[in-house]
Amino acid sequence: MLGIALLLATTLASDGPAAPGRAEAPRHGAAEPRWTETAWPFPMDQWGTGRAFRCAAADCGSDIAVYVRPKIGFCNCTTGVADDEEMDRVGDVDLLAPAYGPAESGRPHPVGDMVGWSRAYALGARRDPAGIVLAVAFSAQCNVMVATAVGGDGITPAVRDRVRAFLDAAPTLAWARRLLGS
Repeated sequence: MLGIALLLATTLASDGPAAPGRAEAPRHGAAEPRWTETAWPFPMDQWGTGRAFRCAAADCGSDIAVYVRPKIGFCNCTTGVADDEEMDRVGDVDLLAPAYGPAESGRPHPVGDMVGWSRAYALGARRDPAGIVLAVAFSAQCNVMVATAVGGDGITPAVRDRVRAFLDAAPTLAWARRLLGS
C-alpha cells in the first residue's frame, strides 16, 4: 500500500516539464484549466507508452493526473466499450496498483462522438476515498483509447467534470481520432 501512496503522491506533486516538442496548454483562468504534459511514468508494456497530463489544484480545484494511451485492436468491434466487463478488460488501472477493485458500477461516458464507458476503482485492499481512480475508455472501430485519472482528493464530481472536459477538448479529440483511425 505504501508503494501506491508513493506513486500517487509523486504523480500529483510532479511539476515536471512538458515533453520535448510539446507546449503547455494556455492558461485562460479558472474556466479553462491549464493541463501540462508530463513524462509517462510507467514502464513499457505490450501497449507501449502513452501521454500523461497534470492539472494543478490552483487550476482544477484539486490536483489531477490523467494518463491516456491507445490500445489498437483491443476493443469489442461491435459495441465498443459499453459495459463494466469490457471496461475491466481494457482499462489501465493495473498500472497504478496490482490490487484494485470496482468502487462503483460504471456508466456511459461518450467522448466526442465516440462510444465510451467510465468506472471508478479503489486501489489496494483499503477503500480509502483518496485511493479511488477513474478509468475511461472510448473507442472507434476496433481500437480503444484508455484514460486513467487520479485526483488528489479522490474522484469527486468536480474531478469527473474536469476529466470529461479534458478528454472532450479539441486537441485531445484530434490526437485520439488520429490514433484510433476515426
